[in-house]
Parts: sequence; C-alpha cells; structure tokens
Amino acid sequence: PKTGITNTRIANLNVLTVRIKKNRMVLEIIPIKIQREIGIDTNFVDLILESSEINDGDILVFSQKIVSKNEGRMLSLSSVNPSLLANGIASSYGKDPRLIELILSESERIVRMENGIIIVKTKHGFVCANAGIDESNVQDGYATLLPDDPDKSANLLKDRIKQKTGKHTAVIISDTFGRPFRLGQTDVAIGIAGLEPILDYNGKPDTFGKIMQVTAIAVADEICSASEL
Repeated sequence: PKTGITNTRIANLNVLTVRIKKNRMVLEIIPIKIQREIGIDTNFVDLILESSEINDGDILVFSQKIVSKNEGRMLSLSSVNPSLLANGIASSYGKDPRLIELILSESERIVRMENGIIIVKTKHGFVCANAGIDESNVQDGYATLLPDDPDKSANLLKDRIKQKTGKHTAVIISDTFGRPFRLGQTDVAIGIAGLEPILDYNGKPDTFGKIMQVTAIAVADEICSASEL
C-alpha cells in the first residue's frame, strides 16, 4: 500500500504491527522498553534487537527526545548567554532568559506570544510551542533541542537497521505538539524515512461515486498518535 503499513512497527521506542488473523486485520502496538539512559554513544539498533524482533515492513517510531539525546542535541543552560531580546521576553513572561535565548536561536520567526506561551516557526518549518525545546526527562539545568535534520536522522536509523538485520523497515521520529483551539497535545511526525506520510484521496470516488477534492489523511501523524498511547 501507499502508506507502507503492512506488518508495521513503532518505537518510543514502540512497535505497531498490522497483521491478518483469521480474516481480520489486527493492529498491534508493541512498546520496546529501554532500561538505560540514552546518550551520544547509544546504539539504537542494538537496543531494539535486544528487546524485539524486527520484520520486513515494520515501522519504527522513535520519540524525538531520545533521538536528540543520541545526537548530542542537549545543552546545559549554564552555557547560554541570553541576549537583550531574550531578557526582555523572559521578564515579560516570567521565563528563564536562557531558555528564551535557545528558543530564539532555533526559530525562524515568532508567530505569537500570549499567556506565557511562545509559538514560533522553527528553522525546520514546524509551527510549535518553544521551538520544540524541552526540559522534561533530562537532568536539572539542561534542555533538549529538536534534531537538526529529522528526516536525515530517520534515514540514518533506517539504513542502520537494514545493514544490521537485512530487513526493509520505515522509521518515523515523533514529537508532541499542541493543536489550535483544542485542549491537550498529541504526537506528530517530524522526521520520516521509508513511507509516504500522506494518503491522498484527491480525485478518487467516495462510496457514492462523488469525486473527492481535499481529503488527504495524515497517516504518519496518526501512527505517531497511536504509538504515544
């Protein structure tokens, strides 16, 4: 299929599988548990193979946080020298000026600032809060940044898995984003390798024969949301 979702896996490491059992399609999400902290020297492929079998057609979804840690995209806030602009914004919003400086340095432009929330367009083109910079699940005084090139990161992981196992897989790098006019957050794809992220129904008939013109299903984002469960 265009989406590549046949016998699929996800990693947060997590694994999602789609299989046919007794003439029924069954969707499985299989978490891959990691027992140690991720660092620059961590070999993701070895970790996966220690915990789970990889099959042809699997899709592995890695959380952005572990990819950023593995790529050294974690900074000590003590190494950041905030600018006058960062200090001004931090003063107005009650934020750490060093964190604001990181947000500005990773952003193409500020989209909106209100109620202590800073929405930006990142250098990657993502529109999200705080440029994806996060202080959770890291030691105090540190923050993680998004991977420099998430698609490249996904391709490298996919190639390493192929070299190690001989299996053809797809890889998605997932991050948590807020949504306009909705409460709560959900996971979306920020890096993809080996699958089509959109299932486009444009030009195809619906069940009543009418030609669809705008329907395009964000398959990769939906997989990420499923894996986050």
